[in-house]
Amino acid sequence: MSRLYDTIEPNVIDEKMLQKAVEEQGPQEELGQLAKREGIDYKDVTELQLDFRNILKIDNLWQFVNLTKLQLDNNIIEKIEALDSLVHLIWLDLSFNNIEVIEGLEALVKLQDLSLYNNRISKIENLDTLQELQVFSIGNNNLTALENVVYLRKFKNLRTLNLTGNPVCENEQYSMFIAAHLPDLVYLDFRLVDENTLLDMIQNMSNFEIADSKLVKYNEDITQLSDTLMTLEMQTVDQLEVRQGDISRLLKCHCSFLCFLTFFHTMAQCRDLENHHHEKLLEIAITTLEKIVKSEFDEEMPDDVRLLFVDKDTIVNAVNASHDIHLLKIDNREDDIVTKANSWSSSVIEEVRKPLRLGEQNPAQGKDKQQGNESTLSCSCFLVQQAERHQGPARVAGPLPGSQRG
Repeated sequence: MSRLYDTIEPNVIDEKMLQKAVEEQGPQEELGQLAKREGIDYKDVTELQLDFRNILKIDNLWQFVNLTKLQLDNNIIEKIEALDSLVHLIWLDLSFNNIEVIEGLEALVKLQDLSLYNNRISKIENLDTLQELQVFSIGNNNLTALENVVYLRKFKNLRTLNLTGNPVCENEQYSMFIAAHLPDLVYLDFRLVDENTLLDMIQNMSNFEIADSKLVKYNEDITQLSDTLMTLEMQTVDQLEVRQGDISRLLKCHCSFLCFLTFFHTMAQCRDLENHHHEKLLEIAITTLEKIVKSEFDEEMPDDVRLLFVDKDTIVNAVNASHDIHLLKIDNREDDIVTKANSWSSSVIEEVRKPLRLGEQNPAQGKDKQQGNESTLSCSCFLVQQAERHQGPARVAGPLPGSQRG
C-alpha cells in the first residue's frame, strides 16, 4: 500500500526544487526565457506539480499564497504539514505517499477535491473545516470501521467518494450503511449511484425483519388476488367462445366489476397496513434510540443494527427508506394487475363489437341480438371507466425513495 524509500536520497521541498518546477511548468520558449531572466513571482503561480520527486517533508510553500491546485502525489511524505498559507487551494493530491494521520488541513477552507488514495490512514478525522469538500478519495488505506462513514455526514456538498481497497469495503453491511448515511452521493467507488442502485442497496438491508415479513404477507395477498382475476379471465374467454346468452355476458361484466372494486379496496388496505406498520416501527426506533442515548437499553442488539442508532436523522432515513420500498412494491404490483385487467377488458369489448359489425353488414339479423350485444358493450365500457376512476383515488402513494433524506 505505501511506498518504500528508493535508492535515491529522500528530499525536502527547497528553493532549488521549487524554482526548477516553476520553470518547467511555466511558459516556455521566449516567454519562458524572459520569465527566467526577470524571475517568477511565486504569488502569480496558481498550479504547482511536485510529484515523483521522492519528497519526504513538505516545506517552503508559504510564498505560493494564490495556489489553487497542488500535486504532491507519488512521493514518500509521512506527514501533512506546512500548508497553512495555501488558503485558496481548491485541489490537493497527496495520493501514493506514506501518510498515517489526516492533519494539517484546517486552513484549507476552500478545498473541494482531496485525494489521499494509497496511504496508511486508518481513521477519517480532522477535516471539519473543509465544508466545501465535493470529491474525496481515500481508497487503498487501512480503514476498517464503518464509523468513518458517519463522520462524512457533516460534508453536505460531498458528491463523490472513493473507499475502494479498504478493509471496510469487505463488510457485508457496507453498501447499506453508505446508502443510509450518505444519501446525496452521486458517485461511490467509481460508480454512478442512481435511484435504482440505492433501491438495490436498501433492499439488501436485513435489519428490519418485521417490515419484511409484513411485505411478504402483502405480496401473498396480492398474488392470490391476481390468480383469482386470471381465473375469471380464462372463464370469461371460454364463455365468450361458446357465446352463451346476453344475460350471462352482462352478469360476467357485473362480476368482473365487483372483482375490480374488491381489488382496489384490498390494495388500499395494504397501503393502510403498511402506513400503520411504518408509524409503529418509527416510534419503536426513536424510543430505542432515546434509550441507547440515555444508556437505558439493556437488550442485546447486533453490531450492524447498533451502527444505525447514531442519531435521529440516520434511523429515520433508514426506516423511511424501507417504508418507501414497501409502498413501491405495492404500487408496482397494482400497476401490473391493472394493466392485465385493462388488456382483458379491451379484448372483451373487441369480442362484443364483432357481432355488432356483422349485424351492420347483414341487416337481416334480429334486432334483439344486436341490442343485447350493445348492452354488453356498454357494460364493458362502463367497467373500464370505473376501473380507471377507482385506480386514481385508491392509491395513496408514499414519497419516492430518497425524498426523506436528511
